[in-house]
Amino acid sequence: MQPLIPYLSGEPHPEGKRFVNVQNVFRGQGALDDIDEVGNNRHLTFFRMIGNWSLGDYFKKEQLPWIFDYITKDMGIDPKRLSVSVFAGHKEFPKDEEAISIWTQIFEQAKLNPKEKIFPYGSEKNWWSRAGVPENMPANELGGPDSEIFYDFQTPHDKKFGEKCHINCDCGRFLEISNTVFMEYIKRVDGTFSKLSKPNVDHGAGVERLLMAAENQPDVFLTSLFQPVIKIIEERTDKAYQTHKREMRMVTAHLSSSCFIINAGVTPSNTEQGYILRRLIRRSVDSFNKLGGKNMDLILEKIVEQYQATDPDLTTNFEKIRNTILEEKDKYQQGLARAKTFLIKKYPTQALKTTKQVGDELMGTTEISADDAFTVYTTHGLSPSQIKSLGYNFDVQKFAEKMKGHKNLSKVGAGQKFKGGLADHSEKTVMGHTATHLVHQALRDMFGKQLHQTGSNITSERVRFDFNFDRKLTDDEVKKLEEVVNEKIRENLPVHFEMIPTEKAKEIGAIGLFTETYQDVSKIYFIGGDSKQPEKAYSIEFCGGPHVDFTSKVKSFKIIRQENIGNKQRRLYITVG
Repeated sequence: MQPLIPYLSGEPHPEGKRFVNVQNVFRGQGALDDIDEVGNNRHLTFFRMIGNWSLGDYFKKEQLPWIFDYITKDMGIDPKRLSVSVFAGHKEFPKDEEAISIWTQIFEQAKLNPKEKIFPYGSEKNWWSRAGVPENMPANELGGPDSEIFYDFQTPHDKKFGEKCHINCDCGRFLEISNTVFMEYIKRVDGTFSKLSKPNVDHGAGVERLLMAAENQPDVFLTSLFQPVIKIIEERTDKAYQTHKREMRMVTAHLSSSCFIINAGVTPSNTEQGYILRRLIRRSVDSFNKLGGKNMDLILEKIVEQYQATDPDLTTNFEKIRNTILEEKDKYQQGLARAKTFLIKKYPTQALKTTKQVGDELMGTTEISADDAFTVYTTHGLSPSQIKSLGYNFDVQKFAEKMKGHKNLSKVGAGQKFKGGLADHSEKTVMGHTATHLVHQALRDMFGKQLHQTGSNITSERVRFDFNFDRKLTDDEVKKLEEVVNEKIRENLPVHFEMIPTEKAKEIGAIGLFTETYQDVSKIYFIGGDSKQPEKAYSIEFCGGPHVDFTSKVKSFKIIRQENIGNKQRRLYITVG
C-alpha cells in the first residue's frame, strides 16, 4: 500500500495502471494484540493476501463482476452462500447506490434475491483509510467506501453476540473473504474532502479464508493447508485436537509465522520484528509444553512441506529456520531460570512459603509488584501469563498501564519504520522530508562524498536524520549547516521528480538511502536542475516522495540537538517551518 500512495494520488506509474499482487502478511498495526487473538477458528498471525489494483483505470462496474466471477467460477464457491456489504453513507458522503445497483444486477443474474444478499453499513464497517473513519483521517490522507463479500457457513448463531445474526456478526457463521476499496477521496488541510481526479480500486482477499470457503470449513486449522500439521502435533503429543484446540492452533499458527519471518532474514531479539519473532516462538513453546510435547522437528518439517510448492526457499533454508527456532527455545528455557532466580532473590521470604514444585510451576502464589513483573517481561521476555505460571501474582491493571505505553511506542516506531521514515503525509511531515534532502547534500558538501544518510524518522513535530560520521559537530559546523540549508530554502528552488533509467541516474550523481526502482527505471527527485541539466541541481536523490514543490515551502530549518548512535554514526534532531 505505502509505495503506491503517490500513484493512487494521481502520479503516473512507470509500469501501467493495472496490477495484481500476492503478499505475505504478518498482522499489522495491532501486531502484539493480534498475536493474542490466535487460538480461535479463523485468526492467523501469518497469512497470504492476494489483490488487484486499478490506478485511475477500471472502477466499480468492472471490479465487482470480476471479483464475483473469480470467487464463484474460478474458486468454485457456491454463490448461494455469498452476501455483500456496501457503504450506507456518512455525513457528507452519500450512500453507495452505484455499488448497490451493480450488486443487484449480479445477484439477479445468479437467480438470487438481492434484498437477501446486499446489506448497507456505516463508516465503521464500510469505509477504508489507513487512519480509519473519515474523522480520524489526517490531511492528505486517501480513503473511500468499500464493499466486502462474506461466506455463510450456515452454522448456528450464538446469541452471546447479539439476538440476531448478520453478516458482520462475530459468532462465526459468516466470514469476510474479499474487500474492495473504492479509493476516490482525499482529505484537505482544512478538514473537508475532495474527490480524486481519477478514482482507484484496491482489492484484497485472504488466501486462507478463500480456502475455508472453497472447502466449506469454518475452522481454518482443519483446512487442507493446516490439517496435516495438526495431525503431526496430535501424534507428537498423544492429545486430540478436539480437546486441545487452543494450544494446537497456537503451535501451528506461531511456528508457521516464525518459519516465514526467519526465512525473510529476521532473527529473534528484544526490538522491532525480532521481538515479535521471539514472542511467537516462545508462545509456541509454551503451548507445546502444555501438550506434553518433546520434539518440534517433525512439526517444522510438515509446515515447510505444506508450503513447498509455493515457497521452495523454505526447504532450501530449512536448517537455518530449524536451528533458529530451537536455539531460541533453549534461550527461553534459560530465561525462565534467570527470571525465577531474580524473583526468588527479590522475594526470598514469600518464596520459602511456595517451594513445593511440580515441573516448572510453583504451587501457591507469591505477590510481586507490577514494576518487577514488567522487569521480568522486558528483561527476560516472559509474558504476564508465563510469569503467573511460575506462581507469581501482581496488579494486572498497573501492569496493563505499563504495557500500554510500551505497545504504543512499539507501534509508532514500527509503523514509521515500515513507512520509509514518514509518520504520515501531513504538510509538516512533507516539509520535513524535503529538508532531509537539503541537509544530506549540505553535509556532503561540507565533509565529502563519503558521507551518506543512514536513516530517518519524520513526524509533524520533528525530523530525525542519521548519517555516518565519527565525531560531534562543532557549534560552528552546526551554525554553518543551518545557514546553508536556510539559504537554499530562501532561494525557492523547484522540487520535482523524473522517471529515468537507473544507470543514467547513477551517472548523473543521484544518491539516497532508499532507491525507488522499477526494474531499469527509477524515481529521482531533483532540487533545482533536471536530468537534462543535472549540473544545475543542488540535490539529486532516489526517493519515492512526497515533497513540497518549491524549497521556500519548508520555511525554516533548525538543528535542536545531536547525538551519537554508535557504529560511527550521528543523529540530528531538526525542526522545520
